[in-house]
Amino acid sequence: MAQALVSYDSVIHELEMRSFRPVYYLMGDEPYYIDKISNWIADNVLQPEERDFNQTILFGSDVTASQIVDAAKRYPMMSEYQVLIVKEAQLVKNTEPLEKYFKAPMSSTILVMCHKNGTIDGRKKEYVKAIQQVGVLFESKKLRDRDLPAFIEDYLKTRNASIDPKSTQLIADSVGADLSRLVGELDKVLLSLPEGNRRVTPQVVEDQVGVSK
Repeated sequence: MAQALVSYDSVIHELEMRSFRPVYYLMGDEPYYIDKISNWIADNVLQPEERDFNQTILFGSDVTASQIVDAAKRYPMMSEYQVLIVKEAQLVKNTEPLEKYFKAPMSSTILVMCHKNGTIDGRKKEYVKAIQQVGVLFESKKLRDRDLPAFIEDYLKTRNASIDPKSTQLIADSVGADLSRLVGELDKVLLSLPEGNRRVTPQVVEDQVGVSK
């Protein structure tokens, strides 16, 4: 059984191993990780030539739960999987058909529900249980301010760059906990670094992020 609060790294690791679940319910107040997981699935599960017929994006404001289930029950065309991504999943009304589908999902469908700015109603225990039994229930939480320096350091480290504590704090204080904006600023800093010197200094932060040291 999948655990309720799986980590982002564990979800991505499993995806990279091409061990796919029939249901991914991605929810929470931090859209960054929801987008990262859903984009990975959209970009990597199917080959480019398979996507026209086997990859569909729906919006919760435009479809009913029954319509999502009908789409999920389709068989893929000349492909092992079909990928069905539902954005704005928090806007889907009457989730009973989905709950029923989760109890017996199509093994050839990868259904990704993107529920931003909140989580599943705590009273829907059977709905949550049905997701957990077959798939991934992931909550993307906002980072606390005290966690931002570690995020910044890890992000740069995985891109072969280092940063001193003062520079880390300058970026954290200036940009804040909006991870999409923070990553955008870090990418801008990374592009400015010369190949022979991959260290972020207060001067680099001042030049690229526009804050005074």
